Amino acid sequence: MSVDFGAPADDPKVFRNVCRDRILNDLLKPDKDKETKSSWKVLIMDKFTVRIMGYACKMAEITDAGISLVEDLFKRREPMPSMDAIYFLQPLKENVIMLLSDMSGRCPLYRKAYIFFSSPIPKELVTYIKNDSSVIPRIGALREMNLEFFAIDMQGFVTDHDTALNDLYGPSEHNSKKFNDTITTMATRIATTFASLKEFPSVRYRAPKGGDASTPTKFDMVPKWLATAVWDIVSKYKSTIPEFPQKETCELLIVDRPIDQIAPVIHEWTYDAMCHDLLEMDGNKYIYEVSKMDSEPEKKEALLEDHDPLWIELRHIHIADASERLYEKMNNFVAKNKAAQLSRDGGEVSTRDLQKIVQALPQYSDQVEKLTLHIEIAGKINKFIREYGLRDIGQVEQDLVFGDAGAKEVISILRSKQDMSPENKLRLLIIYAIVYPEKFEGDKGEKLMQLAKLPRDDMDVINCLRYLGGSDTKKSSRTGTFSLKFDAQKKKNAARIEKQDGLYDVRTELIEKLGKGELPLKEYPSMGEPSSAPQGATQTVASTAGPPQNPQPMSMRSRRTPQWAKSRNSGDSQSSDSSVLRHSSGDFKRLGNRIFVFMIGGATRSELRTVHKLTTKMKREIVLGSSSIDDPPQFISTYFSNEP
Repeated sequence: MSVDFGAPADDPKVFRNVCRDRILNDLLKPDKDKETKSSWKVLIMDKFTVRIMGYACKMAEITDAGISLVEDLFKRREPMPSMDAIYFLQPLKENVIMLLSDMSGRCPLYRKAYIFFSSPIPKELVTYIKNDSSVIPRIGALREMNLEFFAIDMQGFVTDHDTALNDLYGPSEHNSKKFNDTITTMATRIATTFASLKEFPSVRYRAPKGGDASTPTKFDMVPKWLATAVWDIVSKYKSTIPEFPQKETCELLIVDRPIDQIAPVIHEWTYDAMCHDLLEMDGNKYIYEVSKMDSEPEKKEALLEDHDPLWIELRHIHIADASERLYEKMNNFVAKNKAAQLSRDGGEVSTRDLQKIVQALPQYSDQVEKLTLHIEIAGKINKFIREYGLRDIGQVEQDLVFGDAGAKEVISILRSKQDMSPENKLRLLIIYAIVYPEKFEGDKGEKLMQLAKLPRDDMDVINCLRYLGGSDTKKSSRTGTFSLKFDAQKKKNAARIEKQDGLYDVRTELIEKLGKGELPLKEYPSMGEPSSAPQGATQTVASTAGPPQNPQPMSMRSRRTPQWAKSRNSGDSQSSDSSVLRHSSGDFKRLGNRIFVFMIGGATRSELRTVHKLTTKMKREIVLGSSSIDDPPQFISTYFSNEP
């Protein structure tokens, strides 16, 4: 095994790299033809656009593009009348007011202003700018970047709507203005991804599936309303954005969280999912302590992201496989370096040994520090797995999903594991309620809550699941019905689906069918009439013929060996991003058109993993979009803490 951890290929055509290059080339170099090496500029952003920039670019890249200083629009700034300024702002009135304040009058803060808005600017704000005659000569550019999303992954983005479940799937008495504003803003931000890539999508969505097709619930209509709003915006791009395609070049499928309510709460066992579930992380930031010789431990921050090749290698594999790989790397490194061997205390290599190795071999400090970091993280995760008894809990969770467990097993583990955390008890009962809704009818649910010693308020958390399926609130409060039901046959066999590749969530099958042109149009209608079948797919009879099929169980999962018991040779233990996108840029040219899947109400780490694996399998770049990326604690606290 090589000591060199390697680095991912930097293909400029991969989704996030396209976004990065637009910022570096179009936004940060607005006057490329006239620039010299001394053409340093100031970059001014608001709180939202600074996050767009942070997800897409590294600070070093911004500096290399000629930016000498990055400023906050709303903080007091020193005048720099000899320098040009680049403004990257949301098109909001308060931002325009601050911009005009900077550049108007006799003494503007900067020589010239290059103004870029993250999304289309309203006409009234353009008029507002034009009315200030002192500012007009000082504007070097005024453009719409159409870049208003966070590229959180090489193949993933979010629209920053963390409360979308509350805003769109809360009770009908919730603020309708908030509902409409959320749909509008989300659609605008989704559309800017296609403007950035110059892709014109064929748009499909989950059809309303309410009991009475003539009067679908408001909740059931959310995917259709969002699809309609996105379609309206991207259709206008054909006439407003130069060189925008006139025919469909990619596919967008809009679904929502009710198609799989289990994914956000079940324990996932990949390194990435475990990090965000069990560790106290701030986004992708992990804070840890480093021991120093003869001094107090030093706190350090690490970003678990694409720039870390070890993270790329490990993030989508099982925690047991990740731990084993890390120790193999460490032992191999020590075995190949005599200086490293002399720095050991004997026996197994420890993180303290690694710190000594860094001192002995400073040329390897970066690699060894990364290795030390991930060994510490994996060790901490494994410690929590043991302390929380997660192997037993995870076994019951998976057995529930696949129909191999029921009331007996749930009651048994609640009685035997008195020290189970309240959060893990609640997550287990949420899964149980989804699979067996009838077990929560009448006072049955309250008895289970009493057995689990959970507060009555947590029963409201479980009841909130009804809203995800658009259940009638009065009816559901009496019957205890849930949106995720299995028919009689499925109750016997549960949600068992045998699949050879072991991919985990409901969208695997949807994406594969979409890619083959086999996704039924009656269940997933299309906006408008596609100009032609997208590249890499053919429209089949399954898309149009036959009566509407009954929806599949809402949590379609594949039966596998329990995740913590998987062998090193299992498919999931391969390098997590062995994607064709990472091997060579030539491979990318041979891929079919992109597939975008947007999840309303928050996506999960396992779903992000799925798009990477399916990209390799289908040889088409698949991009996951969502209102947010939710980890189980975040999902429960964000949505269920504000129960209706």
